[in-house]
This record gives sequence, structure tokens and C-alpha cells, in this order.
Amino acid sequence: MLRRTLLTLALAGTLLAPLPAAADMAVEITEPVTITFYSYNLASAGLGKETTLGLVNDFMAENPLVTVEPVAAPSNEILSRVQADIVAGQQPDVAQLVFRDLIYAAHDLGAQPLEDLTGDELTRHSEGMVENGLELGRVDGKTYGLAYTFSTPVLFINDDIFRAAGLDPKAPPKTWAEVKEAGRTIQEKTGKYGFFPGAFGPIDGTFVYQSLVMSNGGRVRQGNTLTFADGDAADAVAMLRDLRDSGAYADIDVASHMDTFAAGDLGMFLFTSAVASRFEKAAAGNFEMSVAMMPSFGAKPTAPTNSGSALFILSRDPVKQRAAWELMKFLTSRHAYTEITSKIGYLPLRLDIVDDPAYLKPWVDAHPMIQPNLEQLKNLTANVAFPGPNYRQVENMMKDAAAEAVLGSEDPYAVLKAAQERAQPLMPAAD
Repeated sequence: MLRRTLLTLALAGTLLAPLPAAADMAVEITEPVTITFYSYNLASAGLGKETTLGLVNDFMAENPLVTVEPVAAPSNEILSRVQADIVAGQQPDVAQLVFRDLIYAAHDLGAQPLEDLTGDELTRHSEGMVENGLELGRVDGKTYGLAYTFSTPVLFINDDIFRAAGLDPKAPPKTWAEVKEAGRTIQEKTGKYGFFPGAFGPIDGTFVYQSLVMSNGGRVRQGNTLTFADGDAADAVAMLRDLRDSGAYADIDVASHMDTFAAGDLGMFLFTSAVASRFEKAAAGNFEMSVAMMPSFGAKPTAPTNSGSALFILSRDPVKQRAAWELMKFLTSRHAYTEITSKIGYLPLRLDIVDDPAYLKPWVDAHPMIQPNLEQLKNLTANVAFPGPNYRQVENMMKDAAAEAVLGSEDPYAVLKAAQERAQPLMPAAD
């Protein structure tokens, strides 16, 4: 009964206060050590799991004194698994957590700030890495999460549907007004679905939704004040509602959007490029597909936010911290990103490997569909996490309200405003 009570408190975010750092991280590993690696990629089917296990095995081959015990949990359960094991006295060493958990991991979960833990090693390891990507894992100027696997929203195009509708897949929509026109044309001339955003499904998070909001100049919060119902943020949601009312927006279950595109029944799908390899397999021999950059609101520059994850050191033991840091460096190395990008589909955080024949160039030359995603890196904008112990509840209230505003029948501005007023008291005191 006591353990259940403690676990309930932990999962509510009220028990796991940050602990002071342990003694200085060990300089080197001189005796065998075992660390745990909590990863949601390990819980995925196919190449996600296989590639991650392959990298873990490669690491252990190069570091024979370190044994890595993989712990798999789906992305929407990984934090709960970490919390539960901490409460049970099984301290995790390295965890792959999604960016929505960044502030909580830094302030409440005991993640170690890497600048304090590793000193100049972080600077040396980060050389050549995309600065916009590194920024994704920082809180209050410190790196708590080393950006690991991430991507941006891209527009997947079914070329066959475009041609059947009299559209040119080589000239995909560049603005949301053009998406509306193309979506309506597809629906009217082919009977297929026009457009769908992967923004409101059970596994979608909020990165696509936030990309839309910020590309229109809006923000979901300013400090501790929620703003997702205000001005440009609300207008972005209203744009999606207009797409739906016009018939351009596909009338499909939000949980089946990937399956619909993979089946060849959807003309345009805005989602993470991490599913590109899945779609390429589904399209092979069935339909032609291409990838375009995320559409814009007129002449406004897009602000593609990130899906994906960062790696966090949670260990309190100096030797395990060293082993954890060595694993994190390996998983964000040139070799690792060559494997991760070519086999899973995430962006490489080291762009020097893109044109290097020893690493990613042969694959990139054979897979030009990654180019729109690489192009969007220059506009990469951090997916905004929420502060405080109620951060997930607040985020879910925002996402549910946006989904209702787009898919329901009520005034979208009123729906968002009501949700914002309900959620604001759950935020920490205003700055």
C-alpha cells in the first residue's frame, strides 16, 4: 500500500524533487560496470528497435568494461517507467525522454546538467553538431538533455493522387492557401482524401500543432502565462478549421492517419519525417510519393518544431555517470547518426556527415526525400515544454482544445479561450 501511494505521488510530479549531484564524475572506467538505458526506440517495432540495439552492441564492443542493460517502454510510457523505478529504488542511469518532459526532467527528475558534470568534454563533443538542435535540450542555459533523435514536420505527397487530380507533384503547395485549394481539388476529382495533419492523434504530441502556431507568429505560452488561445496562435487553429469546413481536410480517424497515407488514400500528410522509411516501404510498388517542406502562412517564414528526444543522465554514481556519458557520446557520434538517419529516418545532428562518403552521403544521394527536412533545420524552433508538476495535464488540455476547435462544431476561438482559462490555474505562478 505504501509503495502504491509513493508511486502515485511520484507520477503526479510531487515527490521526485531534484537531488544534489553526486561526487565528481569518474575520469575513466577501470573495472566492469553495468548501466541501464531506458529507451522508447527499443520499444518500437522493426528498424527503430533493431538499429538502437545494434548501436548499443557496437558501444559495448568498443567499451568492453561497460555492460548496457536496455529497458524498453513506449514513448508515452517511458517517463512513468523511469519514475516508477526511481520510487522502487532502481535508479535509472541513462534515459531517452521526449522533449515535452525536458523541464520536468531538469527541475524534478534529477537529470544532471552536462556542463557541470562533464566540463569541457561537452564542448568538445558538441563541435560540429547543429546548434539549433543542441538548444532543444537546454533549460535556463544548461544542457540537461543531449538532443538525440528528432525531426521536423514535412509534407508527404502521394504523387499518383496529385496527377489523378490534375496537380503537379513536382510543384507541391507552399502555403496553406495552396493546401486548401489542392485538398479540395483532390477530394472533388478523385474521391480520395486531400490533406491531414498528424497533430491530434494519440501518439502525435504537440510538435506539429506548435509548428503551425509558431509559423503564424503565435506562441502557446509566454513564461508561465498560457497564450495558445490568443491572436496568431488561435488564428493558426482557425485555419485548420477552415480547411476542414472546406472539405480539404480529410474526414478520417485521428488514430489512423498514418495507415491512411500508407494505404495510398491520402494526398497530403503533414507529419514527422521519422516515418519516411515506413512510407517508402508501403509505397514501393503501390504508388509514388515525394516529400516537401512544411507549408507557410503566406510570406511568413515557417517555424518547424521538433519531434523526438534527448538523452539524460540520471545516475548518482560517479563511475556509472562516466559510463552513461560515454554511451551518450557514442549514440550522438558520426557513426550513430549515420545509422539512425539511414535506417530510422531521424535527422542527423551532425551535418558534416551528409556530404561525407564515409558516412551518410551514399544514402542521401539515393534518398533525396530527406532534403526538405535538412532544409528546415535552418528554421528549427524548439518545441515548447511546460513548467510545473501539472505540465502534462496542461499540455493535454491545450491539445484536446485544439482538436475540438478543428474537428468540432463550436466556434474555435471560444473553445480555445475556455480551455486556456481552465488550464491557467494549473500553471506555476506567473513570472
